[in-house]
Amino acid sequence: MSDKKTYRKLTNEQLWQKCLDFHGHDCGGLTVGFKAALYAAELLDMDFSEDEEVVCIAENDACGVDSIQIILGCTAGKGNLIFKIQGKMAFDFYDRKTGKSLRLILKKRIKDKKKMMDMEGKDLFDVTPVHFSFPEKAKIYDSHRCSLCGEETAEPFMLKKDGKKTCMHCAGKDTRGGA
Repeated sequence: MSDKKTYRKLTNEQLWQKCLDFHGHDCGGLTVGFKAALYAAELLDMDFSEDEEVVCIAENDACGVDSIQIILGCTAGKGNLIFKIQGKMAFDFYDRKTGKSLRLILKKRIKDKKKMMDMEGKDLFDVTPVHFSFPEKAKIYDSHRCSLCGEETAEPFMLKKDGKKTCMHCAGKDTRGGA
């Protein structure tokens, strides 16, 4: 773990500024993620994840996820930020080093951001066991060309359409977004 990234060497004000700089604006959602990341780090005694030591499964793709990326180093690119979108302000955290995990779910939305920032984690979140098994480490897959558009696609995302290997988009199976 590099000394310059470890969140424990920064004040909460410095961390908050890093989150604001990354996210681009100040909002209640960013605060939820900020408080969740700090509370999870405290409860699991963990720090910034250089690789995949810390994993977060987020049940939303809202602003708070940006704070989790900055404070705990969980990112989609490293494979240690996983989205299982359920529309809940809920986050499952796993520490691969210790094997410990927990689930944080926001008790109640608080409109006063300053009040929320001053609250303790235990007053903001219910802590429960996780719903999902411990995530595997990120995998690297071979890619193949889609028979319709010709774009390289990771093997697990290839589908068969009319007997040909196609990407999800060409097969009409986009998981999110438009056609």
